[in-house]
Amino acid sequence: MKDRRLEGKVAIVTGAGTIGNGIGNGKASAIVYARAGASVLAGDIDLAAAEDTRRIIEAEGGRCVALEVDVARSADCRLMIDACIDSFGKLDVLHNNVGITASGGPAEFEEEAWDRMMNVNVKSMFLTAKYALPHMEWRGRGSSVNIASIGAVRAAPFPKVAYAASKGAVVALTRDIAVQYAARGIRCNVIPPGLIRAPIIEHNDLARYGGDIEAIWKKRDAMSPTGKQGEP
Repeated sequence: MKDRRLEGKVAIVTGAGTIGNGIGNGKASAIVYARAGASVLAGDIDLAAAEDTRRIIEAEGGRCVALEVDVARSADCRLMIDACIDSFGKLDVLHNNVGITASGGPAEFEEEAWDRMMNVNVKSMFLTAKYALPHMEWRGRGSSVNIASIGAVRAAPFPKVAYAASKGAVVALTRDIAVQYAARGIRCNVIPPGLIRAPIIEHNDLARYGGDIEAIWKKRDAMSPTGKQGEP
């Protein structure tokens, strides 16, 4: 029996495309929401990637609208919420998956790269909440899911100061929204994934391992308590 607990619901998934081939966390989430019965707005800065997610969902009989959106921009976030309501009439779930990563400590990390990390990983979730929460509050219900990282609470074996700080901020942002909106029928939760075998890792870390993707997977598997990293 299929899980249809989200029948009749509407979900926005940001970062619903995938860099490169395969399926990353955002794409997987969008597909699973649709399989559970939700209509999905798949937002991504790469429209072609979002469209690929839409095609998969529609091939399985689901409903999906793909939208090009830069969630670090206020105008784009407002447009995304409006597009969702125009397309489906409401918004039940806001799933903030967008995130970037980079390595380095405070001495070597560039200021511009720090600002971009904070804009994409943290400011984006503030902006999507800014425009989504009033609609949820008007309806008296809703759910926001923010994707952080185990890096918010545990140090990596190599410096990732900006990434760790940004994901720690996501945890704090989620906590404050959850407390403020709990009595208004709106839940806000954070998910901090551990190590996941996703295409974005190959895209970002391949050079560090001399182009050897298998070396990346072996290293990350060895860092996982089970001896194997997760799958999207």
